[in-house]
Amino acid sequence: MAPLPANSRPAPATCRREEGIREEITLDLRELEEYGAIRRIRGGAEPAPRRGSPYPFDVRAGSDRAAKQALAEAAAQLVPERATVAIDNGTTALAVADRLAGRDLSAMALSLHAAAALARRAGVEVIVPGGPVAQDDLSFHGPGAAEAVRAMRFDVAVLGACAADPEAGLTVAGWGDAQVKRALLETARRVVLVATADKFTRTAAHRFGALADLDTVVTTQDAPADVVHLLRDRGVEVVTVPVPESP
Repeated sequence: MAPLPANSRPAPATCRREEGIREEITLDLRELEEYGAIRRIRGGAEPAPRRGSPYPFDVRAGSDRAAKQALAEAAAQLVPERATVAIDNGTTALAVADRLAGRDLSAMALSLHAAAALARRAGVEVIVPGGPVAQDDLSFHGPGAAEAVRAMRFDVAVLGACAADPEAGLTVAGWGDAQVKRALLETARRVVLVATADKFTRTAAHRFGALADLDTVVTTQDAPADVVHLLRDRGVEVVTVPVPESP
């Protein structure tokens, strides 16, 4: 077959066919997202985790990094000096731990990641609950960790969640993680959920509380408006930060 001249253009029929294929792909992706099989991202899509199955820690750490940094900055400002604070496991809570390093605080870290972040600078007294450590995210989980949490009283608990759907409540993928988070709700004077906007449209397997159990939610300005109104109607303070521009 001879090559096309450099100044030649595709035939109208070819353009229409390609446009039709793109429309079919877009529709297929939309249906897969509605079904829960994929998650749409800029420039394409990625597989969605099964309900109750967490993303690997390294994947979560690289996701929405700019948004998590902005949320962490806002959340850290809610922690007063000389406070006793609990820092949950997860990548968003880890970003908060980074911001709190060097402060005059007493902190219980619920993951080895958060403990290391808090301890990298002098100032914070770092406590860990002990017990089993999860292999992927290095979190403490199970009844022993929950009992260690209940043995303390926190001025602030910085909480994460796999999902915060208004109907399903606060949910996570692991049973042991749910026990620890439930203990945090019981022992903190102020519970601060730090969550990206997508968490309010998800559910996970294990429920540990309701949105009304929260005192403050720190999220981005693109969080669903109906959820923000619902939270405020239930007396929950909502702090929103601008959505960082994608690089």
